[in-house]
Amino acid sequence: MVNITIPKKELKSVVKESVREVLNQELMRFRALLLSSVSRKEQKDIEKRYGKPSRKVVKTIEAEI
Repeated sequence: MVNITIPKKELKSVVKESVREVLNQELMRFRALLLSSVSRKEQKDIEKRYGKPSRKVVKTIEAEI
């Protein structure tokens, strides 16, 4: 067994960042669950009324669900 010594501040920083990452992932999953699904008929109606969305990307976020 190998013992590793880490300064308290560094350990706290690593734990804080890890918790932040996990909370961010879980929040993304929660948001994805709250999104309602749209049928093809509804999507066509939306596109007819408002036009197709532009292909210009403003912000991209990848989430693993």
